[in-house]
Amino acid sequence: MKKTILVVVLLMLFASCTKEVKVEIPGYAEQLVVDGRIETGGFPIVLLSKSQNVYAPTDLEAYINSFISDAQITVSNGSQTISLSLNPASSLPLASQKTIAEMLKLNLNELQLLPIQVYSSTDPILIGEVGKTYTLQIDYNGKSYSGSTSLLTPVALNNLYWKPDASNAEYGYSWANLTDPANEYNGYKWEAKRINLTSSGEYLDDLYKRAGYFEDQYFNGLTFEFSVENPLKRKDSTHLEAYKRYYRLGDTVVIKLSRLDQAVFDFFDKKSSQLENGGNPFATPVNIPSNIPGVLGIWAGISPWYDTLACQP
Repeated sequence: MKKTILVVVLLMLFASCTKEVKVEIPGYAEQLVVDGRIETGGFPIVLLSKSQNVYAPTDLEAYINSFISDAQITVSNGSQTISLSLNPASSLPLASQKTIAEMLKLNLNELQLLPIQVYSSTDPILIGEVGKTYTLQIDYNGKSYSGSTSLLTPVALNNLYWKPDASNAEYGYSWANLTDPANEYNGYKWEAKRINLTSSGEYLDDLYKRAGYFEDQYFNGLTFEFSVENPLKRKDSTHLEAYKRYYRLGDTVVIKLSRLDQAVFDFFDKKSSQLENGGNPFATPVNIPSNIPGVLGIWAGISPWYDTLACQP
């Protein structure tokens, strides 16, 4: 009986100490979303859309309807300013179409079938050049937004090779040796695609697939060796599942190592972290920065360097 009374008293004390907490959640405010790229040797590409309420539909129609088609956009290379026009993605040069497909994580044939409108230009003045800074200006709904990005000198690998795995000589990772330029910031993006030919004479991969981002915070000015997993999806049923992240003996792979400035790297690195941790309730929230004040997104300068990896001992 005494124990029962004690429990009741404790419960009453506990209840009396609780307090209802009301959390004021800010209302939804629509924002402009920019996904812009300019790459060495390529034309500027800008996808412009509106942010969506967390409770809004997430189907393809809703996504396409979020695109903005009545903005005025210009790009300056420091000496000349050119207006970008709105074009169906499928009408742009093939290289631009491939870039857009990679940005949206679509297959090329999927992009060509969708009514996606893109701001771009084929004026040779705006072909990306190393050493130049490009300023994006957006005028929309009575407001102006501006951001700049630079195409830095790309960094080449000292060596690139394939090393067979000790457990199965038919599979292995790509390995590289890199000397990071000293006394300056360097952010990197690693991408890959296989150029083996199919029986119909087409490349196995039309588009590059990103393997990851890394920066020189811990290796500035150093020479080091590292391995990179295969990021590409496998359609070959004979490729063993246990080695899905490996390249296979006989693969021929183009490696694209791109140099990014710090603002561009920070955006992609934090966006990647947010996507990877989106379903984890214990993950630390990530604020994704932008180099265009007042909007969400990025105007990204990308300076690639290419090499071919032959997967042979």
